[in-house]
Amino acid sequence: MESADPSTGTLQALRRLVRALRLADRAAESRLGLSAAQLFVLERLAEGPVASMAELARRTLTDASSVSVVVQRLTERGLVVRATSQDDARRTTLRLSSAGKRLLGSAPRSPQADLLTSLQQLNAGERKELERLLERVVRAMGIDDSSPPPMLFEGEPRTRRRSSSRAPVARVRTRG
Repeated sequence: MESADPSTGTLQALRRLVRALRLADRAAESRLGLSAAQLFVLERLAEGPVASMAELARRTLTDASSVSVVVQRLTERGLVVRATSQDDARRTTLRLSSAGKRLLGSAPRSPQADLLTSLQQLNAGERKELERLLERVVRAMGIDDSSPPPMLFEGEPRTRRRSSSRAPVARVRTRG
């Protein structure tokens, strides 16, 4: 039975996408102790060392401030190594540590990598149109602030489910 509302298919597709990303993040967290964003950064560093945070930001398609938070956590866990550049002692390079390589070898592919591969299967015009439409939805929802968003499932506080039968109250924007 088809719905009369033409937005149903779009909303269903978005729900499937968000659910798949959320489940993959939880699986990475429980299996590896990493967020999906951390796994994605490790995958991008597996392509080879980077000479700057900006280079890693380009590889992860995010901004340097967002990826630096992830790198800090990975460095603290011993999965990423910061080393002085051989070319310029003032610069630092980032690379996977042995532990990072081992962990990545047993890890599933990150959901961001799957999403990126799927987006790259669209032609340039389709990707541009999808971006334009998503930006339009973001603006219409009033969530188009100027600060760069964190990497998917990184930097957002996790909330525990309440043990009571009452559902958490969501913040709703009112019209006015």
